Amino acid sequence: MPSIRPAMSSPAQSMTDTTSPTAVAAAPTPVANTHVMVPLALFALYIIWGSTYLGIRYALESYPPFLLAGIRFLGAGIALFAFLRLRGVALPTARQWRNAAVTGVLLLGFGNGLVCFAEQHVSSGIAAVAVASMPLFAALFSGMYGEWPTRRETVGLVIGFVGVIVLNLGSGLSGSRLGAIALLVAAMSWAFGSAWSRRQDMPAGPMNTAAQMLCASVALLLIGYGSGEHLPAHPTARATAAVVYLAVFGSIIAFSAYLYVLKHARPALATSYAYVNPPVAVLFGVMLAGESVGPYDIAGMAIILIGVGAITLARMKRQPAGGR
Repeated sequence: MPSIRPAMSSPAQSMTDTTSPTAVAAAPTPVANTHVMVPLALFALYIIWGSTYLGIRYALESYPPFLLAGIRFLGAGIALFAFLRLRGVALPTARQWRNAAVTGVLLLGFGNGLVCFAEQHVSSGIAAVAVASMPLFAALFSGMYGEWPTRRETVGLVIGFVGVIVLNLGSGLSGSRLGAIALLVAAMSWAFGSAWSRRQDMPAGPMNTAAQMLCASVALLLIGYGSGEHLPAHPTARATAAVVYLAVFGSIIAFSAYLYVLKHARPALATSYAYVNPPVAVLFGVMLAGESVGPYDIAGMAIILIGVGAITLARMKRQPAGGR
């Protein structure tokens, strides 16, 4: 799953408050390059993170849900961690490892693991739409730390939760209450983990995501094997290719693109994938997997995105220009 600050899909979201050390250390990029690279990076975010829901569905053809998520994050975490260590990035402290473990289990363990579980019962497009409700829960959990929603944000919350209700009336979720519950718990876990991690001592820069992926992968593999899951003896080529795609493109390339946009553009633009991923996921599901979308599903998606948009606009007005 993809932020944090307004939506879910990937580990990058947990890093929107911890990338400044890397950004400061990096050499400035010429403005002319950013005019080309920012749109390209955004395109990667929109398409890759929007396609990961369908990638999960394909991977589930052979791999059980929790082992699938565990393998994905173990491979991506080892690759990113090794790359960072070769670049001389310092190891996290013991306290940072602990905080990364808690955040990783919430965001990637519950957040992504339950999405994989739910996609056994619901379509990939509907899963993406349900996960888009994450910013609504994030706004509520922020109140635990004294950041209660403003009047305008409350309006967005009400609109968004109406969208969640409408979505549950549609055929996509109404046929699987277990899948619907799993997706809502996934969104709430991601939202709480995001709110909690902002106030903790986390590893700096990309090491934050590498540590979270490694810690979450251990938890996911333990849950998978503990619940009786087994790796397939003869997985299909498509399922294995999907796992590789999720690890390389979904967890590493898209994450790098997100960091680039976060560094060179306003946060509102960097997190705009929250609005684009759900319709992209629905489109991929309909075109490539023959999934169907009913009127309640479309209406629920539209209402949820309107609510998320209202919350984001309200928060932008509260921030000074260029602020986060």
